[in-house]
Parts: sequence; structure tokens; C-alpha cells
Amino acid sequence: MARTRMLNMISMALLFLGLAAGAADAAEIKVLSAGGVRPVVSELGAQFERAMGHKLTIKFVAGPVVKRDIDAGEAFDVAISLDDVVDDLIKRGKIAADTRAGFARTGLGVGVRQGAPKPDISSVDGFKRTMLNATSVAYTAEGAAGMHFISVLDRLSIAGDMKSRLKAMPGGEGVGALARGEVQLFISTVPAIVGASGIELAGAFPPELQTYLRFIAGVGTGAREPAAAKALIKFLTSPEAAPVLKGKGMEPDTP
Repeated sequence: MARTRMLNMISMALLFLGLAAGAADAAEIKVLSAGGVRPVVSELGAQFERAMGHKLTIKFVAGPVVKRDIDAGEAFDVAISLDDVVDDLIKRGKIAADTRAGFARTGLGVGVRQGAPKPDISSVDGFKRTMLNATSVAYTAEGAAGMHFISVLDRLSIAGDMKSRLKAMPGGEGVGALARGEVQLFISTVPAIVGASGIELAGAFPPELQTYLRFIAGVGTGAREPAAAKALIKFLTSPEAAPVLKGKGMEPDTP
């Protein structure tokens, strides 16, 4: 175990040396990121800042809002969002195609307030029963996770029964509502639940109802710091970043 940690530390050090060799002076890198990867981007971004001396300014929004903000003229060096969002931005010349890099993938889960009983959602019947027994369920109004959740309720033929209990909220607000006890359950990506304070993961969606979201990173064609932006993406998608991803409930997005 100690040997493994040492090898990981050496690999990380070598990676930073390689990045530093190709980096210029300290730069401010503007990152526009989907909120679904907030825990890992925040932690890895802090590591990158300490090692490289660059400053990251990160704005987290719902995945589809990344495209909306860019279309509205939001300045950015690096964008991280769902694969279809990034691919559309590449087609329209907003992100450089040769910088497209798979970052992470994750499934969806159900969160409960810290210390609250965790319902059994390991089966389709258990998930359906949990939803019908809940007094209130929050989900992100904009984003692939929320849209998939609504489609699951339709598949289970309980959308009508759940209508009065659903709380559609802007990105990030569902976590706080659950932690304060304003809602009973919160639907989101697994890392968004695992990485939040005051709440706990009850479990992931059962396999029959699960979907996996792929997050892709890319450098903006109008980036002011393209070299530093490429160095950031190289770090975020390196094998050395994998333990952080896995620790937050995600997996590296490998081809």
C-alpha cells in the first residue's frame, strides 16, 4: 500500500514537471464547467494551481447552460460539459476540435439528508416504492440528470402521482434544500451528492433505470491562455487524476 502511494506521488510529480516544462508564465485560466463535475474539478483544479502557479477562475452551471452562456458571449479558456454540448460547440467553431478530451463519466443517484434513513433503491421496485413514499423530491431543473429522472418517472408510470411532490430547482440549490430538510430526497449525479456537505448518497439508480453522463473538456477557439488551458486539460485527463475521480464517485472517460 505504501509502495503504491509512493508510485502515485512520483507519477504526479513527473506529470507536473512535464506540464511545467510546457507552460509559460503564470496565467489566469477561465473555466466554464458543468456543475455535475464540481467536486472533482474543484479538487484537481486546486492541485493544478499549487503545482503550476496558474490561477483558475471557475464558473459552475448546469450542463446545457454551458452552451447558452458561451452563445451569450461568456469568455472562457476551458469548457467542460456533456459530450453532446461540447460536440455542438465544436461544430459551431466555439471549441477547438483538436483539444477535445474525454474527462469523466458518472451515473445518477439519490441523496438523503445526513443521518436520515437510506431507502433501498437497488431494484426497480425499490426505486419506485421510494419515490411514491417520498413527501418531496428535488432535482435540477436544467440538465441531463433532471431530464433523465423525469423520463424514468414516465417509464414507471408514476409521473402523475409524483407531480405535486417534485421540486425543480436551479443548479446547486437542491443540495442546500436537502441539507436544510426542506425536501426529503435529491436526484443528481453521484459526485454532486457525494461531494456535498450535509447530505449522503442513498444509492445509485438501479441498472435498469441508470444512465451515464459523459463529460468532455475543450479549449475555446478564442481562449486568451491557450497553452495554460491545454496544460489544465492534460492534467484533468491524466491517469494520475483517476484516484480523485473514483473517490468522488466518477470514472475516467476512456475511449
